[in-house]
Amino acid sequence: MGTHTPNLECRMYEAKYPEVDMAVMIQVKNIADMGAYVSLLEYNNIEGMILFSELSRRRIRSVSSLIKVGRIEPVMVLRVDKEKGYIDLSKRRVSEEDIQACEERVLAILHLHLGEFNTRNFEELYIHIGWPLYRKYGHAFEAFKIIVTDPDSVLNSLTREVKEIGPDGQEVTKVVPAVSEEVKEALVKNIRRRMTPQPLKIRADIEMKCFQFDGVLHIKDAMRKAEAAGNKDCPVKIKLVAPPLYVLTTQTLDKEQGISVLNKAIAACTEAIEQHKGKLVVKEPPRAVSERDDKLLAEHMAKLRNDNEEVSGDEDSEEEEDTGMGDVDVENSGPGIME
Repeated sequence: MGTHTPNLECRMYEAKYPEVDMAVMIQVKNIADMGAYVSLLEYNNIEGMILFSELSRRRIRSVSSLIKVGRIEPVMVLRVDKEKGYIDLSKRRVSEEDIQACEERVLAILHLHLGEFNTRNFEELYIHIGWPLYRKYGHAFEAFKIIVTDPDSVLNSLTREVKEIGPDGQEVTKVVPAVSEEVKEALVKNIRRRMTPQPLKIRADIEMKCFQFDGVLHIKDAMRKAEAAGNKDCPVKIKLVAPPLYVLTTQTLDKEQGISVLNKAIAACTEAIEQHKGKLVVKEPPRAVSERDDKLLAEHMAKLRNDNEEVSGDEDSEEEEDTGMGDVDVENSGPGIME
């Protein structure tokens, strides 16, 4: 290993400029009369500008509360003039999905920043590793997920060409591994340290009804039976969305185990409710879900609550008795019934 400082300022992608509608990570450098001048961290710190009108969708009362010198954050690319080098950016148009994608992309870049390893030219890591992985996997972050458990399948396929002088004095082109074993070992170590395995969220959607006199109590009991089917590694939770809709969830590092546990929970819940002439229908079987899915579920729950508030008004309605739900105090009915 050398003792020199690596070159950390380089173009991190093959493209010199970002594309319009792309989220990029910036650092604010200066606040001017019309907007803020920023550096695009992923594009060798080339300059861009955020007009004050693109800071927020709301009326701006204090610019300093929205943007500060030195702050690093994702923004959206509005216009790119490659001839003049002008890049117009927007903070107010970047979505939560854009922010997540941008942060993941930058996280992938950080994996290439081998703080404990000095290489002659830091840009070589992008040329020979980062850029090829983006081309092959669409996103280097996806490749890094595989590297955590199977680095050889990803890194051994990366090669580069070098020119050498042969025994006859003629220059020949030779294909060699993209990185040395030393760099490879440092890269894998860095990725594994940063990318600790994250538990998957497994979810199933069901409908459950009971038309008996004590339907509410029978449903609560069935919910407890479902949660009891979980274990220490895969605890099961069941949540009321809106009568008669429920979701069962668990978190686990083992996807197959999580699906199996939720299937057992559904079976236990079905058996319990059918003993009292109730009915359970699986609307969506157990499957892995993302944060976006959770967000959509939360929005759906909020909409259903609003709809119920608009049509309700008679707490003793016949419909409420028929579903067997009544005023279920799920939060206080037992541990883990509601998150």
